[in-house]
Amino acid sequence: MSDKHTDDAILKMVHGFMASRVIISAAELDLFTLLVNQARTAEEVAEAIGADLRGITILLDALCALGFLVKTDGAYQTESSAAKLLSADAPASVRPMVLHMGSVWRNWSNLNDIVLGKAVPDLKKGILDKENFEAFIGAMHVVASRNAPGVVAAIGPDGARRLLDVGGGSGSYTLAFLEAQPAMRATLFDKPPVIEMARTRIEAAAMADRVKLVPGDFYKHELPAGHDLALLSAIIHQNSPAENEELYRKIHRALDAGGRIVIRDHVMSPDHTQPTEGALFAVNMLAGTRGGGTYTFEEIEAGLAAVGFVSIRQIQSKAMFSLVEGFKL
Repeated sequence: MSDKHTDDAILKMVHGFMASRVIISAAELDLFTLLVNQARTAEEVAEAIGADLRGITILLDALCALGFLVKTDGAYQTESSAAKLLSADAPASVRPMVLHMGSVWRNWSNLNDIVLGKAVPDLKKGILDKENFEAFIGAMHVVASRNAPGVVAAIGPDGARRLLDVGGGSGSYTLAFLEAQPAMRATLFDKPPVIEMARTRIEAAAMADRVKLVPGDFYKHELPAGHDLALLSAIIHQNSPAENEELYRKIHRALDAGGRIVIRDHVMSPDHTQPTEGALFAVNMLAGTRGGGTYTFEEIEAGLAAVGFVSIRQIQSKAMFSLVEGFKL
């Protein structure tokens, strides 16, 4: 008889959402920022944010139990290591990612109806709507800024002179490439509001003279031509196979002969069950997009080959930081 699963292990996993929801609510109410510099009683917190006293007291006590707040003589303050990661103004804050997960939470609440075909994701109220957009881009910056140098090293951009960062967000990967390759110039292509966020970060890094910022929508517009390396980072999972093939075709046209495309995303096992993170992320795409998912190497390879890329191979296998490359003849 298999003992792979136990009742305790199953129930622990099922109860996991409770701590997650407490942390998300605290971030959405910005409690960690409120309690960084000054300890406050529950009454003071309730008055500051317009909360119900019973509700905020229970939430604050739960945050203490989880170790995110410290309670002394009836007053609450953000724990020092949590303050560096969860207050809004901390340089290394992951609060944008926590806020993003609040949007994901709301999408997943409709999962049963989506699976049963009774509902489709409401894109007007999803992760990329106006209310959640800044949090989403901020979350992507948090993830990218710490991982970009390693991804660039794995890609090995030696010899590349003109980078095209497709859907490049706030510029984390663009900046990492430019830091690794002093002779490189880059084009960052994304939607107009994102371009303005990228402009701020690129100017702060003193790289504005090496980056061309091009606003546009890759579903509707052609991509700027004249590049020898194109990065498609964390994009293909939001698209259907047909949408990805059309995007690959646009990138193929934007590359010079001999140019290389690199895709960063989950790359699944042939049966789509591993890695676990990728299988769960496919559920996230089911809940949040109309056609997205996670793809196997064979599926990615077929899409790239269909538009003319050759010498396609996987150069890194590392969850969401897996890498696939292909070349234009």
